[in-house]
Amino acid sequence: MSARSTPIRTAVVGAGGIAQGQHLPALRGLGDRVSIDAVVDMDGGRAMEVAAEWGAPRSFTAVADMLAEVQPDLVVVCTPPGSHTDAVIRSLDAGASVWCEKPPTLSLAEYDSILEHEGAAGPYASYVFQHRFGSAARTLRAQIAAGDLGAPLVGICHTLWYRDTAYYDVAWRGKWETEGGGPAMGHGIHQMDLLLSLLGDWTEISATMATLGREVETEDVSFAHVTFENGAIVSVVNSVLSPRETSYLRFDFADATVEVEHLYGYDNSHWRWTPAPHVGPDVVGAWAPTQNLASSHAVQLEELVSSLERGERPAASGHDGRRVLELVAGLYQSAFTGRRVQRSELHRDNPFYWSMNGSGQGSREPIKEAADA
Repeated sequence: MSARSTPIRTAVVGAGGIAQGQHLPALRGLGDRVSIDAVVDMDGGRAMEVAAEWGAPRSFTAVADMLAEVQPDLVVVCTPPGSHTDAVIRSLDAGASVWCEKPPTLSLAEYDSILEHEGAAGPYASYVFQHRFGSAARTLRAQIAAGDLGAPLVGICHTLWYRDTAYYDVAWRGKWETEGGGPAMGHGIHQMDLLLSLLGDWTEISATMATLGREVETEDVSFAHVTFENGAIVSVVNSVLSPRETSYLRFDFADATVEVEHLYGYDNSHWRWTPAPHVGPDVVGAWAPTQNLASSHAVQLEELVSSLERGERPAASGHDGRRVLELVAGLYQSAFTGRRVQRSELHRDNPFYWSMNGSGQGSREPIKEAADA
């Protein structure tokens, strides 16, 4: 039950497609648990139009002005990656918790700089990784924790998507400075977060990447071999060159194989549990999820709001939100250097801590407020 007697006051930063298609409907779906109090966009006309459409009483063109006048409890950041850090830090410093679109930041250094602005009891910054919140993923996570399926041994985490050349006409896409990386950073990050939420932390990665079909600064495909602390070995592939698009994860345990194949979201029908021959088929019914919640912004937001109502740190924040950036940084370091990389290497003395392409050491100035996604 909520300990609050008033709605969580919410502001949305960035009024583009992801805000209108996902975040604002998810907020409205929570009814009187939240209020949509402001919309911010560099395009003042669009901010005003979207605010009116969704019943927000105020619109702004700058985050700082909104924070000073509205004093929200929660800020939802839906801008391009390069402007995330500035908006998140400003919001935390104003006392607002944050839910920010992926990727969280452009580097581990930026992520850690945000952590310094959180309080021990909040406000907190959390990030949009909706695939870990569907009922099937929750069920599998509980089964792994309980050891119901035996030891995890082998895994596959493949994000095989297709983005044409026109997709990269948007100025900030396909550039290290403004997107932080290619499909490993901007596309496969969702499946990799789901992978990590299930199997935990990794220890070593060996990777390669290439730019084969798109005129971009970053890679357009990468392959990685990842070893986890629990001993499991996982193949990770991220591509924007794959005409038959799919998102496919497979986990081979001692007693079962569990698979999910979908594209941009799943429900229980996309998952399959297959028992090992020595186990027998009668257990499958007992393994099946008892409810059917699709992976979505709405299901993650509901859990986030529940955490804030209880005064607790939400999932996909702190270390729980950081681990996928560690994996991406390790992937890029291995691909650039041609050697295996240990997770323990990703510290402040490593240039790949400061930027995903290892271009230099030392903090970079966050890119100031930019147009929405």
